[in-house]
Amino acid sequence: MNDLKEMLRCLGRVRGWIAAQYWATPLIVLAGIAWTRLPDKHVWQVGLTLLIPLLLLAAFLLLEAGTMRGLVHDDERRVRMVYGALTLLAWIAIVGVAWAILDWCDDQTILWAGYLNSRSPAHLRARLFTYAHIQLWITILIWIFRWIVVPAKVIPHAVASAQWGWRLPWRRLIRLLLDWRWWAAVAVAALVGVALPLHFFTAEPSGAVSHQVWAVSFKLAGAYLLAITSWVLVLAWAAVRLGRSIPRAENVTGSSLPETGDNARGNA
Repeated sequence: MNDLKEMLRCLGRVRGWIAAQYWATPLIVLAGIAWTRLPDKHVWQVGLTLLIPLLLLAAFLLLEAGTMRGLVHDDERRVRMVYGALTLLAWIAIVGVAWAILDWCDDQTILWAGYLNSRSPAHLRARLFTYAHIQLWITILIWIFRWIVVPAKVIPHAVASAQWGWRLPWRRLIRLLLDWRWWAAVAVAALVGVALPLHFFTAEPSGAVSHQVWAVSFKLAGAYLLAITSWVLVLAWAAVRLGRSIPRAENVTGSSLPETGDNARGNA
């Protein structure tokens, strides 16, 4: 209960950034879509084509870094906003590489399922280790890695680096990654924010065209709200589990700053 109350306090402190998560994200996406429609006939149009992606990336990094920094307690070791935001590029690149590998695994699912089915015992191949079952299991496993394992490992590091740069509190991060409550939170967020919205679009369309348009609009809005809410809550939970106190010197790589204030008096 204390952690939940702390998470609510964290969310209340950054309600402005949280509101920006809901309204700024679609603006960034819409601006990105508009960017793909820009002509490139004149020099200034080519310049805009090169400049707009950088501005959109900067806006996205600012939004995420500001939210993460607001959720974690401020202290004298916090790096500048620009530096904290730039460190997120490394974690985005790591996620991109991990997802590229998982995309390759997706492409190999059919081959792997066929091979494992052919190597299964004959008495199990017909009912348990069927081709359809094995393909489903591999697909679920890839989904777990994509939406639970990779985010659960990257998000705490991203939250910490947005606050302290590369002077990461490794002991805190390791404790968090070994905490079952963190993994449970990420799993619930993945189910609510990713898996549940997919079921919104499984029903066959029916009714008039206007009815279908409204139905799709509401479904898209619901999927968007669930995804952003899950993202914000996961960030808040990561901040709470990392702790809001100043990182101890021995837990921060490369830090030689002495403890001051309440920490110094508590250790005296």
